[in-house]
Amino acid sequence: MGRDLYEGSPAARSVYDIADHVLGYSLSTICFEGPEDKLRQTEYTQPAIFATSLACLAAAIESDRATSRPAFMAGHSLGEYSALVAAGAMSLEDGLALLAERARLMAEAGRASQGAMAAIIGLDEDAVRQICKDADVDVCNLNLTNQIVVGGTPEGVERAMALAKERGASRAQALNVSGAFHSRLMATAATGLRIAIGETPIAAPIVPVVANASGRPLTTDAAVREELGVQVATAVRWHESVTLMAAGGVTSFVEFGPGKVLTGLVRRIAQGATLSNVSSLADVKVN
Repeated sequence: MGRDLYEGSPAARSVYDIADHVLGYSLSTICFEGPEDKLRQTEYTQPAIFATSLACLAAAIESDRATSRPAFMAGHSLGEYSALVAAGAMSLEDGLALLAERARLMAEAGRASQGAMAAIIGLDEDAVRQICKDADVDVCNLNLTNQIVVGGTPEGVERAMALAKERGASRAQALNVSGAFHSRLMATAATGLRIAIGETPIAAPIVPVVANASGRPLTTDAAVREELGVQVATAVRWHESVTLMAAGGVTSFVEFGPGKVLTGLVRRIAQGATLSNVSSLADVKVN
C-alpha cells in the first residue's frame, strides 16, 4: 500500500522517508512490498497505517484537494495518533516514535496474555455490557449502536459469543487478532506507554480531536496526554465520537488512509452526510 503515493506525490514521499529515518528500517519497503505476514504484525501494521494515512493527507493538501480547516478530527484506535499529528498536537517524528512504542508494547502484551476479540452484531450496548459482565470480558470497540467488539481471554470471548447468540445477536464472530486490544489485557502496555507519553513533546491541538476513550473533544495538551495514557486499554467510543461531530454541525466527512471501513461506519451513524475517502493517489487526482 502507498507505492502510488510515494511515486506520484513529493509530499507523501517525504512522509515515508521521514518514517524510514525515525524507525531505523525501511517501513516504506514493507508497505510497498510486504511480505504480507510481516505487514500483519502489530509492530509493523500500526506504523504502516499511520504513515500511509498521513501520506494520503499530505498528498491531498499538496494537490489542493484539502484546503480548509476541519471543525473536528478523529481517528479509530491507532488512527487517533494520525489525527493528533494532523491537528498539530505532535510532530510527525514524535507521533511516529510514540506510536511505534505503542505498537511494540501492545504486541508484547498480546504475546503475554494471548487475548481474543469478537464482534457482536445486533445487540445494544446495555445488552453487550451485561454479556461482558457475565463472561468476564471487556467492551473494546463501540463502533455502532448494534456493532460492538469485545475482548478478553479466549475462554471468556468464547463464552461471550455463546451468550450473545443465546440472547438474540444476529451474529457473533471471532476476529483474527494478536491480542485483546482496548481491554484490561492491555494494562501493561498502558503503563509502559504512559512513560513514553511523559517524554514526548505534546501541544494543544489546533483543531479539536474527538477522543476514543471519552468521545469528547481534546483541546489541551494535558487532555491529550491523559487520553493517550488510557486509550490503549479502554474502549473506542467511535459511534459516540461521530455522533458528537454530527451534532456539532459536521455534514461532510473525509477519511484519509488505507481502506474505507470508517467511511462505512460514518455512513450508518451520520445519515445524509457527504462522505469521501482518500486512500490512493487516484483519490487525490479526482476533480
